[in-house]
Amino acid sequence: MKIIFIGDSITASNKNTDPDRLGDGYVRMIKEVLSKEVTVVNKGVNGHRVTDLPFRWQRDVIDLEPDLLSVSIGINDVWRQLDSPQLEQVDVSQFEEVYRGLLSQLSPKTKLVLMEPTIIKENTQSQGNQLLIPYVEAVRNLAKEFDAVLVPTHEVFINHLNKKPDVSLTTDGVHMRRKGNELMAKTWLEAAESLITQ
Repeated sequence: MKIIFIGDSITASNKNTDPDRLGDGYVRMIKEVLSKEVTVVNKGVNGHRVTDLPFRWQRDVIDLEPDLLSVSIGINDVWRQLDSPQLEQVDVSQFEEVYRGLLSQLSPKTKLVLMEPTIIKENTQSQGNQLLIPYVEAVRNLAKEFDAVLVPTHEVFINHLNKKPDVSLTTDGVHMRRKGNELMAKTWLEAAESLITQ
């Protein structure tokens, strides 16, 4: 089985300095518990938004013919609205439209896992987390539309912040500490278990 993880820096997680090109984040943690027969490919790229994916979708996904594709995107689509307001922004309707167009190109044989965007700042009421809500909902809608497994990463992270606000998940409100990566990996494995044990 070949699994491709595509996304932004949360997925990439220092893969460019890793000889295995897996990085040191949730992708590596998932690989470490899977069978040795499972090939894991990390296609995360720092800073990417959903609008960056069409330019590499053929090369990084279609041409590699994955048995399972895991997509984690959306944080930068919202974060750029806060830290780079001068950029052309990706509103939620464009986010969903571009995302849908990408998923529509996949082979019917490709199993699909969609991950909710996680968090922006470790405060459930932060502006970033409020802005994320419709993007999370868009991912949930697409998971239903494409019969994909949904990884409820946003929900799990928000629940963690409500219950254990003293246990930090990120270094800067977005990028993961080990604890955050562990939570992502655990949530992914629980959601996608049926796909990787078939």
